Amino acid sequence: MNNSKLVYLDNNATTKVDEKVLEVMLPYFSQYYGNPSSIYEFGGKNSNAIKEAREQVRDFFGANSSKEIFFTASGSESANMAIRGILSADKSKNHLITTKVEHPCVLNLHKQLEKEGYNITYVGVNSAGEINLDELFDSVNDKTALVSCMYANNETGTIFPVEEIAEKVKSINPKTKIYVDAVQAAGKIEINVKDTQIDMMGISGHKFHAPKGIGSLYVKSSTLITPLIIGGHQENGKRAGTENVPFIIGMAKAAQLAKESLNYEMTEVKRLRNKLETGLLSKIFNARLNSSSNNRVPNTTNIGFEYVEGELILLNMNDVGICASSGSACTSGSLDPSHVLKAMGVPFTALHGSIRFSLSRFTTEEEIDYTIAKMPEIIDRLTKISPFQKELKELRERKGII
Repeated sequence: MNNSKLVYLDNNATTKVDEKVLEVMLPYFSQYYGNPSSIYEFGGKNSNAIKEAREQVRDFFGANSSKEIFFTASGSESANMAIRGILSADKSKNHLITTKVEHPCVLNLHKQLEKEGYNITYVGVNSAGEINLDELFDSVNDKTALVSCMYANNETGTIFPVEEIAEKVKSINPKTKIYVDAVQAAGKIEINVKDTQIDMMGISGHKFHAPKGIGSLYVKSSTLITPLIIGGHQENGKRAGTENVPFIIGMAKAAQLAKESLNYEMTEVKRLRNKLETGLLSKIFNARLNSSSNNRVPNTTNIGFEYVEGELILLNMNDVGICASSGSACTSGSLDPSHVLKAMGVPFTALHGSIRFSLSRFTTEEEIDYTIAKMPEIIDRLTKISPFQKELKELRERKGII
């Protein structure tokens, strides 16, 4: 980065740790460092702190009981713990349903399970990234062990009707379990699992201003899963290993702050996202909105720049201090086009040149204005060196641009 300025618009990849979160974490690194499993008071203090944190996270999920909340190391672990935990607990069913646009932690797990002999149905989406509900419901049968579905897509922000999905699936087969990957929904929209048919839901702290390395899994009290990690008694016997006390405390504080900030997220963050979206689409003739659904989390937009290479866009953005992504952070090292955008039918002309911008409650108006000012310069420069000049000329003509 040759520029001292930093505009961070990749909050779906990770977020900065809130200073208030860091503040409550610090004493548990050096002052209160006892093992929570110890019987003496010094360790017991940490045990009590975990109980309080579990109650805060229960409130964040809207769960009935703190006994339904388990701490993990990540959203990926939460997904594996839930999905493999269900399959290990009941080996009588071999059919699973998920979507073609899931995060790699769910999608690649299903591909692995397919190799292990499970029958997997991958449900498609429409051009707005919205799930094909009829296809999903028609796929449920008496052998369906689990339906895994994300709450909000990490690349487009599109929200899936997970409560409706759970209710309908249960009406078809009451024994089918429901896992929801809520990593990109947590802290952006209200989550409330109480009185729903959702059996399990996973989140990751670093997506809502907690540190990396801490996640949580909600498991309805009536749902039985076997442990993924075998060892001690921690997490009610469901996840062995000495508890990561500072990070648990930090995620609980972040959850509290995120819940308090939901209204700001739904109004001000959304306004800034819309301003960015409108500004880029109006100023750049070969820009197209990929995430066109009105039902999106308020911080995310995905814009394709036709006939321009996405990697070059990101490198040029980096030169002026703007950070964004061409897709999931877990696949950004790959040159393959986004599996999400491919499933949506995004045209080849924009597939490789699509950029995800994701804001947070720390994003400022000045940063959005700066991005709107710089992006047209970048795309114009790259458009001039694109090998698709004939196609770009035709695109200009179709749009009435001389």
